[in-house]
Amino acid sequence: MTDMPHEPLAREDILLEGFLALKTPEGFRAELIEDEIVVTPPPDGDHERYISRITRQVSRHSLVDMDFSGNKGLKLVGAIDQTRDHVIPDATFAPLDKDLFLGAEPWMPGEGVAMVLEVTSTRGHKDRQAKRRGYARGGIPLYLLVDRDDSTVTLFADPERGDYRARRTVPFGKPLPLPAPFGFDLETTDFL
Repeated sequence: MTDMPHEPLAREDILLEGFLALKTPEGFRAELIEDEIVVTPPPDGDHERYISRITRQVSRHSLVDMDFSGNKGLKLVGAIDQTRDHVIPDATFAPLDKDLFLGAEPWMPGEGVAMVLEVTSTRGHKDRQAKRRGYARGGIPLYLLVDRDDSTVTLFADPERGDYRARRTVPFGKPLPLPAPFGFDLETTDFL
């Protein structure tokens, strides 16, 4: 039997293959962000409290009924000469009538997602920079960032050319207007 010659794998293919084969300990989250594998430990209770407060408000006040996922893997356009980002937002919101999560692969494209949410933890700089750029490249219309280090909430909007053109930041305790399809002021007094 003769061995068939194989094309050598590109660096991006090797990185992606290694990432997808990772086995992380229970509760840990592995993401591929701008060609870096990032493994995050389980979140603390304060982190989850912020997510709970926001998802409750979205559920009660959005103009459009929203589906929510706290574990949905998103496969986004990578930066030039980089592998596609594979990220797991703390929360992913999509209009209920689109039913995006039904039958979705573990790593689905971001088309149709209305907003993603990140709450900073051990690697806040990734949420502020690399993940922000990744969500913008992926065309996610709204990115909500709860920055526990700065005690602020920022809404990034209007993605274009790998970043968001608009941002609005408020300190904890002040309301943050969320545009349609949400259409309400996010209350942050519980964040104090």
